[in-house]
Amino acid sequence: MAEFTLRPATPTDVPVLLMLIQALADYEKLSHVVTGNGEALKEHLFGAKPYAEAILVQSGGQAVGFALFFHNYSTFLTKPGLYIEDLFVLPEFRRQGIGKAMLVYIAQLALDRDCGRLEWAVLDWNESAIAFYEYMGATVLPDWRICRVMGDSLPQLANQESGLRESRE
Repeated sequence: MAEFTLRPATPTDVPVLLMLIQALADYEKLSHVVTGNGEALKEHLFGAKPYAEAILVQSGGQAVGFALFFHNYSTFLTKPGLYIEDLFVLPEFRRQGIGKAMLVYIAQLALDRDCGRLEWAVLDWNESAIAFYEYMGATVLPDWRICRVMGDSLPQLANQESGLRESRE
């Protein structure tokens, strides 16, 4: 079993994070959806108003995995939560405890920050990931579906007449 190190990402890690994001997209057969760039990622992770955080796992000086996460909020619990947007380990480094280490690290952060829950999504075809997450104690919610508005649909939605009087003060 190879030794690995897990640490918070730094601004100099952005090119490596982009490489791992592309590897994740390749694995999920979604490379055609990747349109982001390093400048935006660096600003969103390390700029004046960070939107997310990332951790990086290295083995033998090579980046082998990452997780990107951010805070959300539970109105039912009236507590913040953490949402893992991506958790990825290069295929040749799987089954070495790296995914587990990243989940444990983020779960510890959630407890340290008094979060009420830790959440993420998994593709329904990814049976090995589902089995791993259930083994780690996660409940895969069968009755919830993710809703997404993106691309041209986002400005179309934003520009619709709501029918309500609103104040944005």
